[in-house]
Amino acid sequence: MATAQTDEAARLGERFAALRAEVAKVLVGQEAMVHRLLLGILAGGHVLLEGVPGLAKTLVVRTLAACIDASFSRIQFTPDMLPGDVTGTQVYNPRDGSYTIKKGPIFGNLVLADEINRAPAKVQAALLEAMQERQVTLGEQTFRLEEPFLVLATQNPIEQEGTYPLPEAQLDRFLMKVRVTYPSREEELKIIDRMAGPGAEPKVNRVMTPADILSAREAVRQVFVDDKVKRYVVDLVTATRDPVAAKLPQLKSLIEYGASVRASINLVKVAKANALLAGRNYISPHDVKTIAHDVLRHRILVTYEAEAEEKTSDHIISTILENIEVP
Repeated sequence: MATAQTDEAARLGERFAALRAEVAKVLVGQEAMVHRLLLGILAGGHVLLEGVPGLAKTLVVRTLAACIDASFSRIQFTPDMLPGDVTGTQVYNPRDGSYTIKKGPIFGNLVLADEINRAPAKVQAALLEAMQERQVTLGEQTFRLEEPFLVLATQNPIEQEGTYPLPEAQLDRFLMKVRVTYPSREEELKIIDRMAGPGAEPKVNRVMTPADILSAREAVRQVFVDDKVKRYVVDLVTATRDPVAAKLPQLKSLIEYGASVRASINLVKVAKANALLAGRNYISPHDVKTIAHDVLRHRILVTYEAEAEEKTSDHIISTILENIEVP
């Protein structure tokens, strides 16, 4: 049985390596971002990409959707949006006094929520049911969203005018918050050659189906987690809530609220996906440490004192990782 699971993990690792190779035909560099998007697909969780404009956040999501034989929809968030622009609405027919349902763009397998922080709170609230319950209620009818369902959202961290900070309840629905950084000099030269050169822009092939993704997610659930690793995950998360008990009293004044129980669950889910992409059917503490910042950074609310000292949630996570004993 263990051998069969190992073989399956290796096979799925190869399938996702092929998917990564297709994305690389279009995207230069940004391996960390692509890796975490694949983790989100495997773990079945939504991903928030944060970075300045021009870092290929939208391009990578569109390219990923093109490589998967699944429905794709793009929502451009704006300040004047209404909830119905996302979820859909009931349309009244005056001839017979009946209503018909017009489904919104949220009804897709891969949904790109572009510049999600430009939408007001009422639109953010409309997303909560879809992201958490995988369903949408229109009038008196509730519609299940077809699996796999994944929201891949982007936001710009530097522009303030016309933007709305995402509520904590909304942020907690995201499996990971990924920081997207600038490419290296060599990568930027390759980008210029590829996107501004004489040849046509590269095309990608569809190499995966929704059935493949659902099968891979089932394999992720079977990945083994040792009790020592589980305790390590709980130690990391509880240290964000009670740093004094974790023998990190220097963090107490920096943390307003720590990570929720959902953080512990998601740490294990993403660590399992990370192990599977590496061709393993068990997770190690290294898997947990690799993705800890992405899973935790948006779930820790820092104090005003931390902001005054220019200490971010990433600083807090790094301190915890350095001091909590690894099994």
